[in-house]
Amino acid sequence: MLKDITLGQYFPGKTIIHRLDPRTKIIMVVVYIVALFLAVKYASYGLMLAFLVSVMILSRISPKRLLSGMKPLIIIILLTGILNIFYTGGEHLLVHWRFIRIYREGLINAGYMILRIIMLISGTFLLTYTTSPIELTDGLERLLSPLKKLHVPVHELSMMMCIALRFIPTLIEETDKIIAAQKARGADFETGNIFRRAKALVPILVPMFISAFRRADELAVAMECRCYHGGEGRTRMKIMKMKLRDYVTFLIGALLLAGVIVLRHFGL
Repeated sequence: MLKDITLGQYFPGKTIIHRLDPRTKIIMVVVYIVALFLAVKYASYGLMLAFLVSVMILSRISPKRLLSGMKPLIIIILLTGILNIFYTGGEHLLVHWRFIRIYREGLINAGYMILRIIMLISGTFLLTYTTSPIELTDGLERLLSPLKKLHVPVHELSMMMCIALRFIPTLIEETDKIIAAQKARGADFETGNIFRRAKALVPILVPMFISAFRRADELAVAMECRCYHGGEGRTRMKIMKMKLRDYVTFLIGALLLAGVIVLRHFGL
């Protein structure tokens, strides 16, 4: 299960999506999320799904890779759908048993909610899959640079995000090794009730936290040895410049958002 967590991983490529400016991709993800939450029915969701599939094809990221990354979130997605089924009222009652009532509107709403969550996760995954952590950090820092006038530590916040994304796969790999080592010593993590399973996680959590703190200390020492003092006076090896493909992407994003707003106005 841990190996299926792909958040923070970057898959190098030379597609047009990979070559977009990181600022463009960050802004487009925000536009995509806003448009996704404005979608109401099948037509607007179909438009958003067509856009998502187009990006997947252009970036050459297979649907299998995206879906495999969602395996750890299956319980949350299903729980959200079930709650929408039981807590959404309507006019067309399908099931009435004691205090349980299921309406057709609840089933439809649950389907839309599950689809929305899957598309939301897929969109954010595509951002990290096609953008390296360093590019993502530089792009976010440039976008938030106006906040420096308000004395907001933009560079430090961006660096923290970069480090967090970079170490997610490393910590997952280390946790997997700890689990394998504990299983070799006879530990059992799959049988028993929920309390026994939770107690069995203690031999995993303690070494994992120790390893995380050790890596954080080593990273801090390495940064101090390289005379790192924040973003003041720092230069970049690669200067980000907007190109024609970035402006075309912005135009597509504006058309997507406008299309969803129009469809929402007509209730589609």
